[in-house]
Amino acid sequence: MPVLTYIIVAIAAYLLGSIPTGFLVAKAKGIDIRSVGSGNIGATNAMRVLGKPAGIFVLLADAAKGFGACYLGAFLCIYFAPHFMMITSNGNVSVPLEQFVPSMEERFAIIAGICAVLGHNYTCWLKFKGGKGIATTAGVYLALAPWAVLVGLVVFILAVLFTKYVSVGSIAAAIALPVTVWIMTPQNIFLGIVSTALGALAIYKHKSNIHRLMAGTENKLGKKAATPEKTK
Repeated sequence: MPVLTYIIVAIAAYLLGSIPTGFLVAKAKGIDIRSVGSGNIGATNAMRVLGKPAGIFVLLADAAKGFGACYLGAFLCIYFAPHFMMITSNGNVSVPLEQFVPSMEERFAIIAGICAVLGHNYTCWLKFKGGKGIATTAGVYLALAPWAVLVGLVVFILAVLFTKYVSVGSIAAAIALPVTVWIMTPQNIFLGIVSTALGALAIYKHKSNIHRLMAGTENKLGKKAATPEKTK
């Protein structure tokens, strides 16, 4: 049944996205990343606290969660597709939905991507407190709309170069991604709505950064975090 498959995909994608990469990498080094720097488990704080190699690893791993979740959703759609049945307009002929796999496959991939981002942002392993979802969202769009990621990346780089704030670059990219999706695929309303929602969620998760930017206390690019304390 399609509904059951949606539930399976949502749960599987959420669990994949919920893997707290930054927390685990820091924990392996005896550090609780939640107690140092910005307290965030994402790649930016990991880079400040743990160094560039660890930060880059966290960035790529978090992006891979979003990318992998979309392909997991598409794979499960293909696996269950033969079981989807559709009644034709005359009401008495039942045909497999295989011919509709492309659109349905994309729908499953989008739903899986949403759940992966939610898993990262609200991981069940850390009392539903996670990262900000920028890398995971980028991974989702790398699978669904790679050209939007390219635009978002350019906007991110330019914003960081001009302001020296990674958070400003992230917020700018969160705006650029859905705008690009709407402009380039206006016919795909579902993806456009989801893109807008994910962009809004990313900006919301940066509310503490926005407050620090307004107060003039936000850390600029290259500034080191306080010396991390080892966990017992």
